[in-house]
Amino acid sequence: MAFFVYILKCSDGSYYTGHTEDLESRLFQHRSRAFVSCYTANRLPVELVYHQTYPVRAEALESERQIKGWSRKKKEAMIKGDWDEVSRLAESTTRSS
Repeated sequence: MAFFVYILKCSDGSYYTGHTEDLESRLFQHRSRAFVSCYTANRLPVELVYHQTYPVRAEALESERQIKGWSRKKKEAMIKGDWDEVSRLAESTTRSS
């Protein structure tokens, strides 16, 4: 079984990061407001802008937690696949801490 970390871009331009074992079902839940208290429920429509597969849930959950702590710029670099920029932003964050 595979697990997924995903990022949705909301109608207000914000990003939502989550993880799931069934990406299609989870997207349907977000888009249909299945969970009215979810962050995305009042920010529809949402667009899937990134997803990555992991072999075990623990890895997906750790990745989700890490990404949630990232800056908007770093998330956008990852969404674009610009790993050099992701690394550069990680280094600048480390230096400024």
